[in-house]
Amino acid sequence: MSFSVKQLIEDRWGENYELHDRHVNPQFVKVLRTIGFDKIYKRARGPYLYDKDNNQYLDFLSGYGVFALGRNHPRIKETIREILEMDLPHMVQMDCSLLSGLLAERLLTLTPHLDTVFFTNSGTEAVEGAIKFSRGATGRDQILYLKNAFHGLTLGSLSANGNPEFRDNFGTLLPGKEIPNNDLKALEQELSQKTYAAFIFEPIQGKGLYLTETGFLKEAERLCKKYGTLMIADEVQTGLGRTGRWFAYEQAGISPDLVCIAKGLSGGFVPIGAILYRREIYRKIFSKMDRCVVHSNTFGKNNLAMACGLSTLQIMQEEKLPERAESLGAQLLLGINELGKRYEMFKEARGRGLMIGIEFQEPKSLKLRAGWKMIHVAHGLFGQMIVVPLLTKHRILTQVAGHNDLVKLLPPLIIDEKDVQNFLQAFDQVVSDCHKFPGAAWEIGMTLAKNALSS
Repeated sequence: MSFSVKQLIEDRWGENYELHDRHVNPQFVKVLRTIGFDKIYKRARGPYLYDKDNNQYLDFLSGYGVFALGRNHPRIKETIREILEMDLPHMVQMDCSLLSGLLAERLLTLTPHLDTVFFTNSGTEAVEGAIKFSRGATGRDQILYLKNAFHGLTLGSLSANGNPEFRDNFGTLLPGKEIPNNDLKALEQELSQKTYAAFIFEPIQGKGLYLTETGFLKEAERLCKKYGTLMIADEVQTGLGRTGRWFAYEQAGISPDLVCIAKGLSGGFVPIGAILYRREIYRKIFSKMDRCVVHSNTFGKNNLAMACGLSTLQIMQEEKLPERAESLGAQLLLGINELGKRYEMFKEARGRGLMIGIEFQEPKSLKLRAGWKMIHVAHGLFGQMIVVPLLTKHRILTQVAGHNDLVKLLPPLIIDEKDVQNFLQAFDQVVSDCHKFPGAAWEIGMTLAKNALSS
C-alpha cells in the first residue's frame, strides 16, 4: 500500500492537541487551551491563516519572524519543485556544492566588511558557532552579554541568555557576564579586564523589545577593538529587512566581526541559518588542512535550504521588502502611539520597521489599579488580556514578549496598509475594553490568574 501524507492528514484531522498532549509537550498544550489559542489552522497564504470554517486570521507573529515573505510564497514553492525535479547530488559531504557557494556570495554582498560564511540549520546554532569561533580566535573563554538578551536555548546560547526563567535548573553554563543594556561604564569595566572572547548583542532585543542605542553600539565597537574582544551581532530576528534595513546594525553605522542570521532567510519552508564573519577569524579556527572540518554539520549546506535562501533574497530585493518594512512599520508605530494617548494603562510602543513592542503600565485610577494588582500574581498576564481577545474576537495572532506587560508585533514584511488599519482598529477596541473595570476583559485576566496560581 502506498503512503500518502495527504490521506494521513485527512484521516487524523483535528487530533493536533490530543497528540501533543500525549507525546510532545502537554504543558504547552495546557497553556494554549487556557488562553484560547488552541485553534486548528487548515491552510495559510501570505499574511493570513485560515481555520476549517475558512475564517481568516491576520498573522502578526509570522512564526517568530520566519515568514518574512508570508506563508506558502508561490515563488519559494516553485524553487523547491525545481530543485527536487533536478535530482541534484545532495549532501555528498566530500565535495563543494554550487548552491552553498552561490548563497554565500550573495549574502556577502549585503555585508561588504565580511568575507566568509558558515551555514547552520538554525539561529541558536549560528550563535553557538559564533561563540565557539570567538573563543577559538581569541584564546579567551568568557562571553559578555546584555540583560534581557535572548540568543537561543541550546547550552552555549543559553549561557548568553539574559532571562533567568530560561537559565534556571540547567546547571553550570559557559563562563560569562551580564551587563545592563546601553551602560557604557559597565561595558568598559568588563572589557578592560581582557578576559572576554566576544560581546554579543541584539540590535533590538526580542524579549521586551528593548532597543540597543546607536551611540552605545558605536562606542562598544571602539571598546571591543581597544581591548581585543570580538563583536557578535545577533541578527537572527532583526536581520534581512525586518527593521527597515538589510541588517539592523547598519542603523548604528558599525561593522561587527560576526553576524548571526536565520529565520527570514528560510522563505518559511526549510530551516537555515548562517554566520557571516571575518576571514582572519576563519584562519584562526580552520588553521591547517587537518582542521578543515574542526567545526561542521551534516545538513547545513543542503540544496533545499540553499535554494530557498537564494530565492528569498531575490524576492526581498525585487519587492523592496526592507523599504516596505520601514514605511509600514513607521505607520503602524505612529498609529499605535496616537491611539495609546487615550488610555492610562498604555505606556509606549517602540521598535523599528516591522518589529514593534507595545508596553503597558500600572494605571493611576483606583478601580483599574485594583484590577491590575489582582492579575499580577504572575508575570505577563495583562499582556494576555490584550493578545487573547485580539485572537478570539478579532482574529489577529500576536504574542506576549517574555514575562512582562508587553505585546510583540512581528508581522510578515508583505503586509499592506489594509492590514495595518485592521490591527489598529482591533487594538483600539481591545485596549478600550481593558479600561472598563469590571468587565469581560478583566474576567479573562482573573481566569488566567487563577490558572497561574493553581498550576
